[in-house]
Amino acid sequence: MTEKATGPYGSWKSPVTTDLIVQGTTPLVSTGLLGQDLYWVEARPKEAGRNTVMRQAQDGTVTELTPAPYNVRTRVHEYGGISYCFLGGALYFSNFDDNFLYVRSEDGDIERITTDSNLRYADPAVDVRKQRTYWVREDHTESAIAAETTIVVMDTDGGNERIVVSGSDFYSSPRLSPDGSQLAYLTWQHPNMPWDESELWVADLAEDGTLLNAKRVAGGSGESVTQPVWSPDGMLYFASDRSNWWNIMRINGGNAETVYAKDAEFASPGWMFGISDYAFIDDTVIICTYTDKGVKHLAKIDVVTGALIPMETAYTFFSSIHSNGSDAVFIAASPTEFPRIVRMNTKDQLAVIKASAELSVDKSYISQPETIEYPTADGKTAYAFYYRPHNPEYAAPADEKPPLLVHVHGGPTGMTTAILNLVKQYWTSRGFALVDVNYGGSAGFGREYRERLKGNWGITDVEDSANAVRYLIEKGEVDGSRVAISGGSAGGYTTLASLVFTDVYSAGASHFGLSELEVFVKETHKFESRYLHGLIGPYPEAKDVYAERSPINFTDRLSCPVIFFQGLEDKIVLPNQAEGMVEALKEKGLPVAYLAFEGEGHGFRKSTNIKRAIEGEFYFYSRIFGFEPAQAIEPVEILNA
Repeated sequence: MTEKATGPYGSWKSPVTTDLIVQGTTPLVSTGLLGQDLYWVEARPKEAGRNTVMRQAQDGTVTELTPAPYNVRTRVHEYGGISYCFLGGALYFSNFDDNFLYVRSEDGDIERITTDSNLRYADPAVDVRKQRTYWVREDHTESAIAAETTIVVMDTDGGNERIVVSGSDFYSSPRLSPDGSQLAYLTWQHPNMPWDESELWVADLAEDGTLLNAKRVAGGSGESVTQPVWSPDGMLYFASDRSNWWNIMRINGGNAETVYAKDAEFASPGWMFGISDYAFIDDTVIICTYTDKGVKHLAKIDVVTGALIPMETAYTFFSSIHSNGSDAVFIAASPTEFPRIVRMNTKDQLAVIKASAELSVDKSYISQPETIEYPTADGKTAYAFYYRPHNPEYAAPADEKPPLLVHVHGGPTGMTTAILNLVKQYWTSRGFALVDVNYGGSAGFGREYRERLKGNWGITDVEDSANAVRYLIEKGEVDGSRVAISGGSAGGYTTLASLVFTDVYSAGASHFGLSELEVFVKETHKFESRYLHGLIGPYPEAKDVYAERSPINFTDRLSCPVIFFQGLEDKIVLPNQAEGMVEALKEKGLPVAYLAFEGEGHGFRKSTNIKRAIEGEFYFYSRIFGFEPAQAIEPVEILNA
């Protein structure tokens, strides 16, 4: 056995490089089955993040259906989601660059079928009998913040497009009954987000595709309903959090009844269109995933007996579950395996179809996540995954403890999961400890846990992150004088709020994070334009609270260096949010760095920029925490250094 070299934490040489992180990685976006053909959408960082539809035929042949320059994404709600469907042998899809709908014929010809780029389309449903498609449509003709959302129907050539339901602020999930006689759909109103309160409606379909006798069948009154699915026999299923947990329910005889009750989440928050956490694999059995303390599990539910049948696998994460009525397909991942498309046959045998990447370094370099539960404010418990510094070639000096990087997920109604992420391993294999926090407000722990953040954004998330640090310091795990916090989007806001409202950190990194909440309310897109009404308070009535929670107003409390990363095309968090903070730190004389990326939006998709952001943050900490990186990194200009 080779003797380990001794080196300070942070200075370890690692095979987990940024080249490894971006090269050969193909993010898997979604899956689907049509007959025996399997479909998936994959993103390509080397092609500026372009999304494309792939098909694996029954004989195993794989074909790309939407070659460059087509980019199969939608900007509805800005976050997008499912934006393609099949009707016969034709593929219909939304093209991200121009918002138009296109159709790919069976012989591969692609033509545009819509003409107004102010109209955006998502989440289609197919009426095979009448040869038409339904879409959620977002009309930006008058305003982006006040875009009009409706459900429309159109003929196969894009003609005869007409609105079939309107009047609510938001719609999603149009789903046709098996006999084509009814359409189910979800709707919600400002200031609610879909996980706050939403409604499930069902309407009869007229001969011309319009809706008749629309009736609300579930949701409302503080209940979130999501993911409507018709069973093969025509019964409507959905997930509801009326019990505190998103459990699967159904409409039976006009009444909503629970299919299986468990203190676990069988659904995910509706940030994107087309999220699918369960599907029917035959007339009476559902395959599903549920989340328990941040870890996802695979199971079956017999809808006749109400029995849950756990399925033992090596995976700890599942998404995009679909079925053709016999086989199932989903995306799965684990702490040592990247996301992969897995197909399950009628004998429950699993076959990996495609992995987003294969681990090309020895697993001995991988730090395994440990679930931690720790005390936080008001006698409550919070959750996180803790990753120890780990590299089989190195040991640190006996008298040194590792620096800690606190990672804060976005959303804030999101969650972090215990799956292989080379960005996290980039840090741990160089000698950082990392704690990935599921603060109060995170999904996956029930509605009550989610609502800890109601009116408390900038308080609960900040406290739970700081208490994770205090817990690890008390356990003797980390160096309390070298603690950094980092997050993107909403996680970037928590990062900045943590730096100004607590004193536990010695550095921070904000990736496209909010600093001025009032500006966000005025400038952001429609989907999130009232999000802060629940997280902070109604605007403008609670204007003073917005000011009290905005880090930009408390830069006098900043006492540590910060680095900022920003996409200049970001329409969700505009660049001025970062630039105002940078100027404030410059004037204060604190070390500050700013990396802005042309052509990037909310999150970085280009491989060169992904690399630069990771390495730039590591370089920044090396200068602040006083260690020398083992590998060459392009320097970052640090003002006031």
